[in-house]
Amino acid sequence: MKDKLKKFYHWSNTWTGTIVIVLLVIFFLAQAFVIPSGSMKRTLLPGDALFAEKFAYGIPIPHIPWLEIPILPDFRGDGHLIDGPRPKRGDIVIFRWPLKPSMHFVKRCVAVGGDELMVRNKHLLLRIENNTQKTIEFAKKMGAKTEILNGEIWAVDPYMKKYPGIHHDKNVNFPPQVVNYGPIIVPKDEYFMMGDNRDHSDDSRFWGPVKYKYIVGKPWFIYMSWDKNWTIRWNRVGKSIKEIEKELREGKKPYLTDGCK
Repeated sequence: MKDKLKKFYHWSNTWTGTIVIVLLVIFFLAQAFVIPSGSMKRTLLPGDALFAEKFAYGIPIPHIPWLEIPILPDFRGDGHLIDGPRPKRGDIVIFRWPLKPSMHFVKRCVAVGGDELMVRNKHLLLRIENNTQKTIEFAKKMGAKTEILNGEIWAVDPYMKKYPGIHHDKNVNFPPQVVNYGPIIVPKDEYFMMGDNRDHSDDSRFWGPVKYKYIVGKPWFIYMSWDKNWTIRWNRVGKSIKEIEKELREGKKPYLTDGCK
């Protein structure tokens, strides 16, 4: 066993070994992404460079970095080599944009298959599995209000208390989908994604729910962050998404600290 480990160690220090190991990590474990837009402000900021857990929701079909060419066929037909857990309500998810799968998007999952949702006057209304009792229980768990509309009970803005990075803009010039949308029932094994910067996000309100085949993973931690003037936001470097969300719940404003304005 020692001899095998020794051989592996020496091999891993060669150019070939290094390249193979790096590609295996990128293909199956972690991949670097940079947040390009403000759709997830105040939770994630443009210029946040983060690593993604690519194994969080199963193992997606590996693609050659930058070229985005799959290196294996989609044997299962669901975009994954190995099946895995599905995104949960409230998760921030990295996925391929259904309209152009070579592009990656980062949004929050607000509804899963079987849920009914709609947007009214910019408020997200959600029915868990289109079931009244489950909706009441979910609203209580999330600290959200409920409202009766069209004879049904809905959870109103169920994620805003737990994830205070979610916010609205006072500006009134919005596309109609931002103000009023639905209702729709999310199809099985599909996920409705919305940005935390609710009024400035190109998301499922415009192009529909995301199929599991496009799910890539979830953000892990921020390894570097810089603003539009290339000032490094040291206060964000090394922080996990959970740590950022914890600061937001504590009333801190990590999106307004040095380099973040």
